Amino acid sequence: MAHPDLRPLSLLSGGTASSSEPWTPMPYRDAPHYDSAQVLKHWDRLHVGQGLPPPAKGPLAEGWALYHSGEFERAAHLGLRLGHDGLILCNQATAIYATYLEPREAARQALFRQVAERAATQAAAEPDNCQALFWQAYALGRYSQGISVARALAQGLGSKLKGALEHVIELEPQHAAAHIALAAFHAEVIDKVGALVGRMTYGVRAETSIELFEKGLSLHPRSAGALMEYARGLLMLEGEGRTADATRLYERAAALEPVDARERLDIELARAGLTD
Repeated sequence: MAHPDLRPLSLLSGGTASSSEPWTPMPYRDAPHYDSAQVLKHWDRLHVGQGLPPPAKGPLAEGWALYHSGEFERAAHLGLRLGHDGLILCNQATAIYATYLEPREAARQALFRQVAERAATQAAAEPDNCQALFWQAYALGRYSQGISVARALAQGLGSKLKGALEHVIELEPQHAAAHIALAAFHAEVIDKVGALVGRMTYGVRAETSIELFEKGLSLHPRSAGALMEYARGLLMLEGEGRTADATRLYERAAALEPVDARERLDIELARAGLTD
């Protein structure tokens, strides 16, 4: 079973450059499609564990409809035009597009820098805004994929990511994605530097990673992305002896019905991971 390398808050390798080219469109025509009324009706399912209140009817709801339908570029541009009220939409659409669909590493890195900078500015003005903190951490983590592990850790990115995600969980204990991202961070650091150095230098522990994965999945059990993250985390923490368990998690992810475009992308990754 192959494991697509889409780990939140991982520290891998890559590059940097401009992201001015047009965005790659959503490749799957069978992805769910939403209008603003449908988004508001299904908001709780679409934003499980995120702690994000639904928008009022109008442009922002229309922007979220674009996002959930896979129109990531249009959603991001609309969110940016809406100013403060659209920042979360803009950052989420940009980060998810860059993670799943942008084929050029340099452009991906540029997009993650944009998200990190916008979210950092918002978090500086609103220190307890868990949405800004989460997308700042997410983007910084993805940006860390463009530099070496040693360089990322030396720059203090690991501590920043860990602190931001822990603060998100303090502010919003039901934030499923933050639990999963923090769990993956623990597993990634242990995989890269070892359990002892990880624990003494970065405060990461294998048992904490497992607890966070379990909590995240209890909050959002039908998250294909979370199931795959847990699978990869098990392999990083415990090795090939957990391959059967990881495969079962991938099978659960692949069998889900997507609720929106992002889930459609995750499910496709799960299917690819089982067949490669």
